[in-house]
Amino acid sequence: MQIKGLGMPRSRYLERGAAELSREARKRLQWFDFYHAHGRNAALTCRYFGISRQTFYRWKRRYDPQALGSLEDRAHQPRHRRHPTWTAEQAERVRRLREQYPRWGKDKLAVLLRRVGWAISVSMVGRILTSLRQSGALSAPVLFRVKRRRGMSGRPWALRKPKDYAVEKPGDLVQLDTMDLRPSPGVVLKQFTARDMISRWDVIEVHRRATSTAATLFLNTLQRRLPFPLRALQVDGGAEFAAVFEQACQQRGLKLFVLPPRSPKLNGQVERANRTHTEEFYEITPCSLPIAELNHELQAWEQTYNTIRPHQALGYLTPQQFLAQSSSPRKEPECH
Repeated sequence: MQIKGLGMPRSRYLERGAAELSREARKRLQWFDFYHAHGRNAALTCRYFGISRQTFYRWKRRYDPQALGSLEDRAHQPRHRRHPTWTAEQAERVRRLREQYPRWGKDKLAVLLRRVGWAISVSMVGRILTSLRQSGALSAPVLFRVKRRRGMSGRPWALRKPKDYAVEKPGDLVQLDTMDLRPSPGVVLKQFTARDMISRWDVIEVHRRATSTAATLFLNTLQRRLPFPLRALQVDGGAEFAAVFEQACQQRGLKLFVLPPRSPKLNGQVERANRTHTEEFYEITPCSLPIAELNHELQAWEQTYNTIRPHQALGYLTPQQFLAQSSSPRKEPECH
């Protein structure tokens, strides 16, 4: 709370060096000018400037009218600093090791020193490195820009999807994923799901296991059932999408993009497709257990999904209707 109507007295010490004070010290000088001009009323001074009495009395004990520098902040560094306890020989040894291995930290360097009989702690090595950097005796290593290999280790054809890869037409990018099926106790099957990102056209097929051979068989099914050419696939890092499957993609000239680890959201469309097939087919349809019969029923559901079911993402068109509209030539506006 500020007190209205009280004049601010001019400092009596401005002509004695107050102009050289810092901004904070001048502010504190105003406290004591006000304090002396209003009958040494500490409570009134604290209310006027919005400070606590504890702060006011702490600076009042420090304040010397003959030495205005007493209102400046004091240094917080310790009076007695710790002196280095290492020798010049130890510092030189650490420097040489760091220059030889510029990306190794104090822990590794301490191990190397102990191997050759130098009893030196990890913390001391760290303090030596800091001292060397501050004195300029140790400079940062020169880093070279290297072009990273586009593929992953052990993946001759697969790579990360480039940021500039354009997905504009059906078939430009089809997302693949697998889903566990447990139709009866002790029976675990694998469903392969593919979804085109543009048309939302889905292809599904069940296999006994998720192997690269099964993924290759599904790739045959996918290319046979898609009503447009397939140009690129996006998969996660599962083993079923490597080896034989990757070789098949390379032989057919299909781009194969592999997602980074722990990033299923980048394959969000096919993940959502798995949920849709679970809710709208498996949970309401008594499925047959033999895989051949189950795949026959799935193909009928796939036909329904692609040609009958309205898709909100497509403006409530079916994927088939969306493809028909996309392929039809646009009429030019007539000029009058």
